[in-house]
Amino acid sequence: MSALLLDTHALVWLASGNRRLGSRARKAVTLAAREGAVFVAAISAWEIAMLVARRRLALDRDVGEWLDQVLALPGIVLAPLTAAIAVASTRLPGTLPADPADRMIVATTRQLGARLVTADKALLAYGQAGHLRTLTATR
Repeated sequence: MSALLLDTHALVWLASGNRRLGSRARKAVTLAAREGAVFVAAISAWEIAMLVARRRLALDRDVGEWLDQVLALPGIVLAPLTAAIAVASTRLPGTLPADPADRMIVATTRQLGARLVTADKALLAYGQAGHLRTLTATR
């Protein structure tokens, strides 16, 4: 089983039991979690906190508590934002959206040699161009 990195929305869907995370993706996450190989990029914590602060995401508890509980789930590993990832995010091949968080997530995924679980069409297209291994979150 290869390592997976959950895009921010895929993490929220997984944690909330949202059916938008498809059965194929959910099965892959379950299998990878058994090996402790489901990663979350540190920048996703920032993205979630910003969504809550902007009232674009409502959680049932404080965002810090929510993140602590989600990151404590079996098999979930927080991938730190290292200097190497920050630099790599500025040197990605091909054309990628300018969103810094997406670039950090892509760079983290590539550094880990993982597959990105995402529903983001731009990131899936980036994967189809051969720059990133992806798994469609909605399947």
